[in-house]
Amino acid sequence: QVQLVESGGGLVQPGGSLRLSCAASGSIGSIGAMGWYRQAPGKQRELVAGITSGGSINNADSVKGRFSISRDNAKNTVYLQMNSLKPEDTAVYYCNADVRRWGESRYLGVWGQGTLVTVSS
Repeated sequence: QVQLVESGGGLVQPGGSLRLSCAASGSIGSIGAMGWYRQAPGKQRELVAGITSGGSINNADSVKGRFSISRDNAKNTVYLQMNSLKPEDTAVYYCNADVRRWGESRYLGVWGQGTLVTVSS
């Protein structure tokens, strides 16, 4: 079994910052791309930012210049630094990773349980 556990969500005022973390654990052989998605009430889940195992990054236009994704491969952890937060950033943020388990050849997508970010005064 492989698990992704997110942390760092919470309530923050507009203009504030939060840092989300997502750690993968379990029988991990290797991890490919990792990313952060979010889902606001009544909306579809959307990609916020993704990072490959080699460090290539793509960000949604709505967060460019404000959010930054990074990863620590030694810790099997991906981070999302969120600055200049806006009320429209309010959502449940989910971590996703392509994980190859020990002894297997395929990569499978794994999701975390989600962490709520609320931006409000």
